[in-house]
Amino acid sequence: MPKVTEEYIVNKKKRITDAAYELCLEKTVSTVTMQDIIDRTGLSQGGIYRFYKDIDGILSDMIRQMRERESIKEQIDEILGQKDVLSPLEITNRLFAMLADFMERELMGIEKIDFELSVLAMNRPDRIEKIMGGIPEVGNMEYLTMRTMEYFKEQAALGRIHANMSAEELLAFISSAYGGIQMTCIVNNCYHHDRNPLTALYQPRILLKMLAQTVNDLIGVKEGS
Repeated sequence: MPKVTEEYIVNKKKRITDAAYELCLEKTVSTVTMQDIIDRTGLSQGGIYRFYKDIDGILSDMIRQMRERESIKEQIDEILGQKDVLSPLEITNRLFAMLADFMERELMGIEKIDFELSVLAMNRPDRIEKIMGGIPEVGNMEYLTMRTMEYFKEQAALGRIHANMSAEELLAFISSAYGGIQMTCIVNNCYHHDRNPLTALYQPRILLKMLAQTVNDLIGVKEGS
């Protein structure tokens, strides 16, 4: 038999994870099956199981590749790296503008998959443990939470922000609000309802700008401060 090269293995696995990504955009993450992957790739059952023992292994590899492809960690570092020259208000506004760019770009891609994984976590925590347990690095939102936690604590100690809550409570609120905006925008995109008077407002940039304004109020900073 011809020797199987590393390049061959990488290409085969990418063919499988690419198919998984396409299917996750067409269906919900929780309903994608090994048979779907077999049908989409045209590979035999043995050809799939040679590389992955189950669907959760494929999803794990797919998510790792997604994170590598669409990382915003450098942008987060760049914005927070200007903390000594920009005001806290400007830092907040730039972070949320960056998130709006990302959500608009990936609303029905990575954001949809991320939201559906959170739903799966509620219904099947055992599956999420298998899927996420094999991914060593933190994702975009986890990284943003860690960096902004450090930032809020530092700025509070310097007296540049004046929040009436702990950094942990503030980040818990932001994370929950972001998740709500994510869900609202995804659902609105899938089931646009012209009779809903708020439909036009269910857009990432509009809602995240409102969230930025709320966060600035919570940390006690205003325009010109």
